[in-house]
Amino acid sequence: MPLSEHEQRVLAELEESLSKQDPRFAKNVRETNVYSHGGRRVRWGIAGFIAGLLILILCFSTSVLLGLAGVALMFVSAVVIERNARLMGRASWQDITRPSQGDDTRANYGPRTSSLRDWLSRQRRTRE
Repeated sequence: MPLSEHEQRVLAELEESLSKQDPRFAKNVRETNVYSHGGRRVRWGIAGFIAGLLILILCFSTSVLLGLAGVALMFVSAVVIERNARLMGRASWQDITRPSQGDDTRANYGPRTSSLRDWLSRQRRTRE
């Protein structure tokens, strides 16, 4: 449901006041999306899984408890990877193709991106 003009004005005023009060936070909010946040967590999950595997390989012969701690770290890391990969997969195609504020998509990617976006929107309309 689209916002009314009054709601859009209020939202614009809130964004402007946020940008004036805390420009660093406003920049982070503008630049962060589900892919950057989820991708960061997936990378940490992969690093944790590798660390758990190394702990398991190096310490299992000397200490079973350390080996089990490595397995537990691997399990937790796999859950983090799976959940964030699923979250990233749920994001819509529009989140990927939507140009950022002040971004000229045609200048950056050429006319193919817009034709692909047009084709996908036509496909969605015919399904509905």
